[in-house]
Amino acid sequence: MIFGGFSAEHERLRPEGAAYISPNSSTWKLTGAPVRYVETRDGNRRVLVLGTCGATSAELSRLADAGLPVDVSWRWPGTYAIVEESPHRVVLHTDPAAALPLYATPWRGRWAWSSSARMLARLTSASIDIRRLACSVLAPSVSALTGSRTFFAGIEQLPPGSLIELPGDSGRPQCTVRWRPEPVSGDPHLRLRDVLTKAVALRVRCDPDLSCDLSGGLDSTTLAVLAANALPGSRPLNAMTVHPEGDTEGADLHYARLTAAEHPDRISHHLVPLGPKHLPYTRITDVPATGEPAPSTLTRARLSAQFHWMRQHLDGRTHLTGDGGDSVLFQPPAHLADLIRHQKWRRAVTEALGWARLRHTAVAPLLRDAVVLARTNRRTALQDLARTIGSPGHDGLDRGNVRWFALRALPTWATPAARRFLLDAATEALDTEDALEGLDISVRVLVDEIREVARSATADTELAAACGITLHNPFLDPLIVDTLLRTTMDDRPPIHTYKPVLGRAMRHLLPSAVATRTTKGSFNADHYAGLRANLPDLLSLADGHLVTLGILEPDPFRRHLRQAAAGVPMSLATIEQALTAGAWLHAHRADPGPGWTTEPWRSAHV
Repeated sequence: MIFGGFSAEHERLRPEGAAYISPNSSTWKLTGAPVRYVETRDGNRRVLVLGTCGATSAELSRLADAGLPVDVSWRWPGTYAIVEESPHRVVLHTDPAAALPLYATPWRGRWAWSSSARMLARLTSASIDIRRLACSVLAPSVSALTGSRTFFAGIEQLPPGSLIELPGDSGRPQCTVRWRPEPVSGDPHLRLRDVLTKAVALRVRCDPDLSCDLSGGLDSTTLAVLAANALPGSRPLNAMTVHPEGDTEGADLHYARLTAAEHPDRISHHLVPLGPKHLPYTRITDVPATGEPAPSTLTRARLSAQFHWMRQHLDGRTHLTGDGGDSVLFQPPAHLADLIRHQKWRRAVTEALGWARLRHTAVAPLLRDAVVLARTNRRTALQDLARTIGSPGHDGLDRGNVRWFALRALPTWATPAARRFLLDAATEALDTEDALEGLDISVRVLVDEIREVARSATADTELAAACGITLHNPFLDPLIVDTLLRTTMDDRPPIHTYKPVLGRAMRHLLPSAVATRTTKGSFNADHYAGLRANLPDLLSLADGHLVTLGILEPDPFRRHLRQAAAGVPMSLATIEQALTAGAWLHAHRADPGPGWTTEPWRSAHV
C-alpha cells in the first residue's frame, strides 16, 4: 500500500503510475491501494482513510464535519492512516504500531509525504543514509539508535501514534503525540478475542477468496480458524502448510492436520512442498527493491515459491500470516523489573525461577539484573549503551539478562567508521526526548520492538506485492497492539509461559493440542544448509556495496561466512543482517523506483 502527497493542494507532481485520489486532492496512490474519503459540502476539507480500515460508511461520513477523535488511527480494525486535507495544510494521523508508517521530507518550500521512504528518495534524489544502514547491520535490535531516520538521507519517519501538521510552507511540522498505552481493566483474553476476530473478519470481507498460512503454530492456526469461520456460506478457506519435499511427518504438519481435521467443512488444507532450490540464502540478490531491507530477504526463494504456487493452484491474491504474533504476545524479561518496581516480590521470584528453568540459566543473576533495571531509567540506559559502544573491544550487552537494550558484540569485520556511526547514533538518542516516558519498562520495551517489527514488515508486503499477492499481518493491527499493551500489571502473563492469553482466547476454536502447544519447529538446519549451498554467491557480496560504503571489511567477513558455512557454532544474526542489507542495496541500485511526473493527472476510483 503506497500513498503520498504534498502539504499544498496546488502541487501537481506524482510518481509514474500513480493516480490522484480526487480532482481537488494532492494525495496520490499507486494502483490497488485501498482508499476511502469524505469531504465537506464546500469541498474545502477532506478526510482520507488510507489502507485497510473497518470503519463503516456511517462512521466515516461523520468525520467530514466534526473534529477527529483522539484514537482515530487505532479505533477500528485494520492497518491504516488518516489524512486531513485543507487548502493551506495537511494533517496526518499515524498509527501507533507503525504498521503503515508515514515519511516526510522538505520539497521546494513545502512538504512531501508518503508511506514509502523510497518514493520520496526518488523525488529528492536522496542518497543512502549510511549511519542508518550501519545501525541496521550491527545493532538491529536497538531501535532507539535509529530514531526517525530512514535508509535515505533527509527522509524522516513521522512519529507513530501522533497527529502531525504539515504546513503549506517550509515551516517545521507540528507534532502532538496522541497514543499512550495506559493500563485499562478487563480480561485481556476476552478483549484479544474480540479485536482479533474483527481484524480477520475485515480481511475476509475485503476478499472472500483469501488464503492463510497454517504452519501448525498457535498464531497462524488462530488466524486460519477465525478466517474459516468468517467466510460466507459453505466456502472453505484455503490454508497452506509449507514443508520439506519428501517429509510429510514433521511436528508442525501434524498440528496443522489436527486443525484441518477438526474443521473439515471449513478448511481446505494444501501442502506446499519445497526442495533444495528453495533453501535460505538462495538467489537473494534477485530480491525486488523495497523501501528498506525486507526481513524475508534470506528466505525469498521459499516465500516467492509459495506465492507463485498460490497464484497457480488457487488463483489467490490475498494472504494472511501470523507474523508479528511473537512480538505482541510475549512478555520481555524487563517485566521482572516492573514486578520489583510495583513491589510484587513473590511473583518476581516465581517468574524468575520459571524463566531460569526455561533458559537453563541461574536465577540469581536474573533477579540481580531486575533489581538494577528497576532503578534505571531509559536515559541512563542510553548513557550506558553509548559508553559500551565507545569502549574498544566491547563484547556487547548480555542478551540473556534483564536490560533496556540488547546490543550484540560487534563482529571483527565491522569497520572503525561503522563503529563511529553507532556511537554517533547513541549520542543523538541521548538528546532525543522520549514521548512515552513514564510507562512501565516492559511496555516501553515492547513499543520499540513492535514498531520495529511492524515497520520492517511493510518491506515483506512489498516482496509479496511483486508476486501479485496482498499480504496481511493482523497481529500487527494498531487496535490489537493497543489492546494488548493496555493490559494491567496483574493480568500480564508470566515471562516463561507460551502465549497464554492467545491460547485462552482461542481454546473454544482450536484443537486442545494446538491451544496448549509450547514449541514451534526450527529452521536452523535449513539456514546452515542454505549457507553451504550458496556460499560462492554470498562471498561475492563481501566485495559489494557495504564495502564501498565503509561498513564492513571484506576479508574478515569472508572468513566469518566460511566458518558459518562449515558449521562452526556461532550466532548468524549479524551475518544475516549484513547479507540482507547487501542484497537490498543491490536491488535498490538496479531499480531506484518510478520517476515523478507533472503530466496531467487522472482521478483514481476509490
